Amino acid sequence: MFYRYEIKNNGTEDVLYLYLDMRSEYSKELAIKNSQDELTRRTKNFIINNEIKFNGNKVFLIIDGIAVKTLDLSKSKPTPKSNPSYSNEDYLLNIKLEDGSFIEVNLKKYLLGILASIYNPTMEDETMKCISILYRTYAYKMMKENKYLENTNKFFQYKDISLYKGLWLNDYTLIVSRLNKIIDVTDSMFLSYENEFILPFIHFNNNGRTFENTIYPYLSSVSSLWDLSSSNSKEVLDFNYEEISKMLGINVTSNSKCLITDFDSNGSIMNLVINNKNFAGEEFRQLLSLKSLNFNIIFYNNFIRIISFGFGNFLGLSLFGANELSKDGISFQNILNYYFPKLKLNKYIKELP
Repeated sequence: MFYRYEIKNNGTEDVLYLYLDMRSEYSKELAIKNSQDELTRRTKNFIINNEIKFNGNKVFLIIDGIAVKTLDLSKSKPTPKSNPSYSNEDYLLNIKLEDGSFIEVNLKKYLLGILASIYNPTMEDETMKCISILYRTYAYKMMKENKYLENTNKFFQYKDISLYKGLWLNDYTLIVSRLNKIIDVTDSMFLSYENEFILPFIHFNNNGRTFENTIYPYLSSVSSLWDLSSSNSKEVLDFNYEEISKMLGINVTSNSKCLITDFDSNGSIMNLVINNKNFAGEEFRQLLSLKSLNFNIIFYNNFIRIISFGFGNFLGLSLFGANELSKDGISFQNILNYYFPKLKLNKYIKELP
């Protein structure tokens, strides 16, 4: 990602200097991997996406104070590039960062970053294959509808895989190799409902059953009794009245009145009132860092106890349930079919030249 740019005139024309951080994957690709034509095309696309006001043709790419490339934009191919195929290596994504700038990465790098964000050593390969397919589906969907993805959204936060080196230390190469194999096995696979891409609904574990949702007809309610054995199946939190009063911004005592005013069809709390103050269920959950909207509230003389059940929104794929099925030798195809019985698993096949 560029962190600074300058436009200077050399006496005959304007020249653009793009300063890039070598730590970013985009910078590494510019410096090492791509052909001159592809670098030129991608740089021009980067300028357009980030609305850099530059009408010249000559660009210097600066990394760590060194001009690593000189590009002539007049020789670039049309931009943006159309995806030649839906494969991990060929399919290109525009990812919008928090500062409003864009980077362009291929599908494999995107999936590596996503899988890394939820990876733990106990997660089975078949579980991660399911995740890979769900997030690939999301990439196809967003590129089709918006032409870009937000790097931080309600489904994930994308970070470049290289940022996990410090976390994984000596295991980094081994873990990345494992994730690459998982992504390759599922290459070009995606899920659809009535010939449309779906959203990647995933939760950590539920209360024994996944939920339907009227907004998303492709979601089903299926039994997931494995989840009841998860360490996250129930969480008990105790708050004294002083601390919960500060967290909620109201005075809460043992005599306070609490009324649940709205449930959804699955029993999740959508709205509650405490001491005449209204709280949306999600607002209340975030204020107290609860793991789900399925919870009970108990008032004691000296403290308030909140018991929450499950972890997440109970929609779509249960990571815990999928992992238990994986341990029993169930394939990713059958796991996806179990949790998404209304969906079709597809694979794009690259046409022969």
